[in-house]
Amino acid sequence: MKLDKRLLGLLGAERWLMLLIGGVSLAAAILIVLQARLLSRILTAVFLQGQDLNAAALWLISLLLVGALRAGAAGGVEVISGWLAVKVKESLRRTLLNRLLDGGPAYIRQENSGEVSNTFTNGVEALDAYYSQYLPQLVIAAITPLTVLLAVFPLDWLSGLIFLLTAPLIPIFMVLIGKGSESITRRQWQALSRMSAFFLDTLQGLKELKQWNRSRGHAERISRVSEDYRRKTMGVLRVTFLSAFVLEMVATISTAVVAVQIGLRLLYGLMQFEQAFVVLLLAPEFYQPLRLLGQRFHAGMSGVSAANRIFALLDSLPTRADSAGRKDLTFKSGDLIRFENVCFQYHHRETAALKGINFEIRSGEMLALVGNSGSGKTTIAHLLMGFIQPQQGRIWINQHSLEEIDLLKWRQQIAWVGQRPYIMNGTLRDNLLLAAPQAGESELQMAIRQAKLEEVIARLPEGLGALLGEEGAKFSSGEIQRLALARAFLKNAPIIILDEPTAHLDAALERILEESIRSLCAGRTVLMIAHRLPTVMRADRILVLRDGQVVEEGNHSQLIQENGYYASLVRGYGGRA
Repeated sequence: MKLDKRLLGLLGAERWLMLLIGGVSLAAAILIVLQARLLSRILTAVFLQGQDLNAAALWLISLLLVGALRAGAAGGVEVISGWLAVKVKESLRRTLLNRLLDGGPAYIRQENSGEVSNTFTNGVEALDAYYSQYLPQLVIAAITPLTVLLAVFPLDWLSGLIFLLTAPLIPIFMVLIGKGSESITRRQWQALSRMSAFFLDTLQGLKELKQWNRSRGHAERISRVSEDYRRKTMGVLRVTFLSAFVLEMVATISTAVVAVQIGLRLLYGLMQFEQAFVVLLLAPEFYQPLRLLGQRFHAGMSGVSAANRIFALLDSLPTRADSAGRKDLTFKSGDLIRFENVCFQYHHRETAALKGINFEIRSGEMLALVGNSGSGKTTIAHLLMGFIQPQQGRIWINQHSLEEIDLLKWRQQIAWVGQRPYIMNGTLRDNLLLAAPQAGESELQMAIRQAKLEEVIARLPEGLGALLGEEGAKFSSGEIQRLALARAFLKNAPIIILDEPTAHLDAALERILEESIRSLCAGRTVLMIAHRLPTVMRADRILVLRDGQVVEEGNHSQLIQENGYYASLVRGYGGRA
């Protein structure tokens, strides 16, 4: 029930389309009754009263017109239902994408990328049957039988009573079978999600599988996963066909009961032919919407199963903050960023990532974060970008808490250069313009020169139009880092967050990029997650983190002289901090 309410809540501003479907369905139901009355009247006039074609011409033209209008109404319902499904899917995908983007890497990394991709594409698409078939048919099943019933009762109360007593049988059987099919469909969807995640992991690790000669063994695992999904799909189809058979049988028996009692009453002269024929024509029309509802119920079940996962994903992501009333703060020279008693713990970890962190970053300062893996360096960067919120304490930008600031505008003032920059499957130009979609050609060329990317582009026959492939498959690690630096130059943000962009490069390439990094950092406020000693030594100030706490602070020389935890890190990593 709760899930149904949430699914109906997705209609939002498109509820008027449901009202339109109801109006057109009511018109179609009235036309069904009129069509039966006209056809019965024509047959009575021609075969029982002996009238000729001229006398029945008006009735025939009316029948043709009503039939055309009925067909148009039925087609109209299908078209409107399609519009409804498209609009709901577009809105849901937009909401899901915005929430994923707002959640940032801190939340997305908690999910399997293959499963998220399957939810975003196949999951949302599975809702098509729910909104284009099941919901409209639910409206039709509520309107058409009631309209037919109101038309039949004045003609023959006994047939109307049979309709009234037998109609609930179809929904009852539908619900009984539906309870069993719900769990089967849910297991099928879970199997599809796991298979999607498994296939994505396989594709991404294909090179390693070939290198370690494990491809044949992995092919057997793919076969087992595919077979498991096939079995679950066949189970769903088995229940669906069984349900269709039961509903068809109930509807057929109910129609037969009406036909038999009408036939017997006609035989003994207890009923007029015209009214009997109208009831016989309306009997299949009465049960047809209910039969279709049972079929489309199963078509919508896959969407309901997918909706469970979609809503679970939405609930796990932070709600987009309303920018109304939030301050549009511009970080400029002389400003200050301050962490005040900041604490944070990830829900899937037993220990806190940060415990009472206090420090400041002054405008134009380069601050380095040093510590072992898991000490809280990346968490601090995510907090500064607003991807996660402190569970205790505050982050201040001058005299304003980060909670008071428009986070979208705030992130536009931050450029991130990490160890493994994201490269989408598009052109080089598209990947560069991710940082500043409105940038002009002159700005783009300047960023390329500053990042020393022009020699890479010169080797590409298509230039900026070259396709890079998934995750930059056509680029080396060094070329990808130059692209990331070009993005940062293009964005021209006052705050830079560096996650050791040269960590995986050889010494020669590192020296080439160091000049670009120094140029990027000049005159900007820099938060640097540092690992290599040359990078750490370049920082104005160093924060040494251990188990989520700041244990030492100062520049490189001061910390070496203190001979504490930082000095032991430098000695232990042999040139790395």
